[in-house]
Amino acid sequence: MPQHDHHDPDAGFADELGSALRTTGESFALDGRPELVTGGLARGRRRLLRRRLAVTGGALALAAVGIGGVYAGTAVTPGGPAEKAGVAAAPTTSGSPTAAPTPESSGEPASESLKPGMAEIPLSRIADVLKANTPAGDWRFDDLDGTGQGISGVYDDGDGEAAVGVFLSRAGREPDAGVDMVTCPDPVYVPHDDCDTGRLPDGSRWMVFQGYEYPDKREETKNWRAVLLTEDGFLIDASEYNAAAEKGAAVSRENPPFTPAQLKALVTADAWRPLLQQIPPLPTAPAQPGKLGRPGKVRQAPPHVVGNGVTDTLRSLMPKGLEVVGEGGEGEFGYVVVDDGKGRSLVQINVQYGMDDVAGDLFGSGDVTTLPDGRRVKLIQQPGEKGGAGVVWWTADTLTKDGFRVVVGAFNTGAQHEAATRAEPALTLEQLKAIALDPKWAALPAK
Repeated sequence: MPQHDHHDPDAGFADELGSALRTTGESFALDGRPELVTGGLARGRRRLLRRRLAVTGGALALAAVGIGGVYAGTAVTPGGPAEKAGVAAAPTTSGSPTAAPTPESSGEPASESLKPGMAEIPLSRIADVLKANTPAGDWRFDDLDGTGQGISGVYDDGDGEAAVGVFLSRAGREPDAGVDMVTCPDPVYVPHDDCDTGRLPDGSRWMVFQGYEYPDKREETKNWRAVLLTEDGFLIDASEYNAAAEKGAAVSRENPPFTPAQLKALVTADAWRPLLQQIPPLPTAPAQPGKLGRPGKVRQAPPHVVGNGVTDTLRSLMPKGLEVVGEGGEGEFGYVVVDDGKGRSLVQINVQYGMDDVAGDLFGSGDVTTLPDGRRVKLIQQPGEKGGAGVVWWTADTLTKDGFRVVVGAFNTGAQHEAATRAEPALTLEQLKAIALDPKWAALPAK
């Protein structure tokens, strides 16, 4: 059985995810990602996650990091109860350090007591701001004696208990770090009832999302979420549920307690500003040790495809008779939804450089052939993984000797979390193989 890269609530990841992972000192599972990386990432063997989690358009990138981590324990701290084994390792960060304010440039006092990237904000202060900027009700917190960057609690306004949490962090070092966090998700991958975005007069960006804990809606737990990306690069991430816990608790009310307008008011409250200023600058990635403990060179990150060329090329390679009724993606990931009159079929692709380090994981077993030019090809037929009834997933995975990977998959449904619309995907395995081996992929712009 092939091993696949999972996103346990789902959007791959970006500098903003790496930022939050380092900020919390944690690693969390991420589900629902449409990227087809099937080997090293889930076990921490991949060096970095790519530009964005295309499944969500990045918007829910921290669903399991910020809020999920907070819910695992009131204080998000290294080695805390949220820490799990065998999940995605925190990626390294590339980009200019000038994007993240230093203590000198931001007016923050330097403190030797602060761990790199970790704030020692009293949890009671976070709770005070949370309570002061939400409607009156009864709150229950497990522990407010420690310090950290986020808390969770149970709120009750008389209409049913609801889990609520808030997490504070820096967005990252890239100039566009955090933008994906305030971008509405793609409904092909993340079903939701509503999502709004906008800007404040000071340039800060916000998103309010009304969705579900499980993309396939196998449980009725709703997840409503608001995120603010400040103009100077901080994130305020608040989430609420219509149950007393994120998972494993019965639904207690029809909707989460705070309206979308109230959620927006919560994350945009001025009272967060003094707490954000206590978050220290993000650490830079340390050099990796060489043999016998001697300093070694950090392996340069491989190039990555940029622009919308992947989606455009995928669309151009669709066989005749298939109408493209939907498309999306960016950078190395793209997808189209096609229909031949017999039902919709989702086709998605990743184009990745520098994958030679996980070649053994990807092509060590299964139906693998080696072409005369050294490219390896693996064909896979398996059930879908996102809960849609009767869904099957066919994949053609290819890798050159120098680590250039093209992996394309097709489903017998227009969205993985929805029931099958046809018996088989609209493309055969041989057609998927031909698309993956097309020379157009190597010609796409990369940097």
